[in-house]
Amino acid sequence: MSGVSRRAAADSSRPRRSGGARRGERRMAALLLSPTLLVLALVVGYPVLAGLRESLYARGSGLDADGFVVQGNRFVGLDNYTSIFEGDRADAFWNAFTNTTFFTLTTVALETLIGVGMALIMQQAFRGRALVRASILVPWAIPTAISGLLWRWIFQADGAANAVIGHQVLWTADGFPAKLAVIIAEVWKTSPFIGLLVLAGLQMIPREVHEAARVDGASVWQRFVYVTLPLIKPALLVAVLFRMLDVLRMFDLPAVLVGVNQKSVETLTMLAWFEATNLRYGSAAAYATILFAYIALIAYLFVKLLGADIIGEARRTRKAAKR
Repeated sequence: MSGVSRRAAADSSRPRRSGGARRGERRMAALLLSPTLLVLALVVGYPVLAGLRESLYARGSGLDADGFVVQGNRFVGLDNYTSIFEGDRADAFWNAFTNTTFFTLTTVALETLIGVGMALIMQQAFRGRALVRASILVPWAIPTAISGLLWRWIFQADGAANAVIGHQVLWTADGFPAKLAVIIAEVWKTSPFIGLLVLAGLQMIPREVHEAARVDGASVWQRFVYVTLPLIKPALLVAVLFRMLDVLRMFDLPAVLVGVNQKSVETLTMLAWFEATNLRYGSAAAYATILFAYIALIAYLFVKLLGADIIGEARRTRKAAKR
């Protein structure tokens, strides 16, 4: 019997599920997922819709079309959005947008390089490995506000940073040194997060794979590029995605380390917070909605361009199985 005939006979001997059985599985899956979807709708969907609605209103006193003073909430449509992109507020918005994007690109790139290096070190077998792993994870375990205060003490005029470089630099003043201080503090704190997730991916690689590559004559760099990186790609993509979403919402570290209303480190989240503290809730909601759309766009492009489309991959696998 040929190979094709044997495969056909094996496929015909397998029990095939009917359409009713598959529909029953789908209903059971929907029933099991319904509590989670309900919770997500309450804690995610409702605040997003409420914020979008709030961004269409303005609080306080104003003049209506007839010139009379109107108190309370007023429907202003897209005025809160148009005011963000016009006049003096446009300069503040684009400055915060540029800072947010700059922090995201620089910190995530540095954290990825350092985190992968940390994971490779923690993967090695040597005496004191447990102590090294624990010490590497300490910065990530420190609360962000405490970390900001620690680095503010380091970067003050008579602090350790200026003593090490032997030069007087105003790290916490407004300017590029403040940006650099935020990047250093952020990378120091959150690189262990990427290292931890990458370490989990490294633990899943069978030792036989590296041994086979070594027998085939692959160098250390070749094994890392052609064996290790492709196998840890799913864990690395998840870690980078989480860090990108987190940095895009950065607020507490630059606020504690440098301060609020500092143009060099002002982010979109800071602008929304400043508007809310001044009781301009409609404008604050508009900033938050724009930031939400920006984060959603970045996440979508990241998933599509870098091949982390888990849902799409599952659909393709299911279609292939049906064929």
